[in-house]
Amino acid sequence: MNEPLKFLYLLDLVGTAAFAASGAWAAVRRHMDLFGILVLGVVTAVGGGTLRDILLGDIPPFSLQNEVYLYIAIVTSLVVFVWRNRFKAFERPLLYFDAIGLGTFVVIGTTKAIEYRLGFLGTVLMGVMTATAGGVIRDILANQVPLILRRDIYASACVAGSVLLIVLLQIGTPRLAALASAAITVIAVRLAAIHFGWSLPKS
Repeated sequence: MNEPLKFLYLLDLVGTAAFAASGAWAAVRRHMDLFGILVLGVVTAVGGGTLRDILLGDIPPFSLQNEVYLYIAIVTSLVVFVWRNRFKAFERPLLYFDAIGLGTFVVIGTTKAIEYRLGFLGTVLMGVMTATAGGVIRDILANQVPLILRRDIYASACVAGSVLLIVLLQIGTPRLAALASAAITVIAVRLAAIHFGWSLPKS
């Protein structure tokens, strides 16, 4: 495995755990049972990438080709369940890890779409979908308005990162530098939005 792939894989595992924790915590806050917590944890962690692979025709999806992702999601969800009475203290730090997952998943989804030779808009869509679709499923199952439909700087940060990655690769930027730059951009924008309370205009 070359350096860019090792870099992506490591961040991918961190992002998977972070997304699983956010899904499991959403279930805890909705007073779901253990099964519900596991379901929300798993679908948040792998839902976006699974939907992407189905649309691209890459069957079986990545999460069934490499079950490490499922194990990480399940174990993380169980940890949240066991520590649910103390997990409130980790809610804020979880937002930061969630941002790392967001940036990582955007890069992975965009890269895979490029490999499948999708057009510009299709490639951006796959990048954004990989990062956000799991959260959309989580919010729907938790009976909440999906985060990407609220004012938060979330999907827009993903769009920026995906577009940046495409442009950097098109102009010949070294692959590792392009991947890191795009992921860091998404993470930085998301963290800044959390810290400063940035949001999109509201009707």
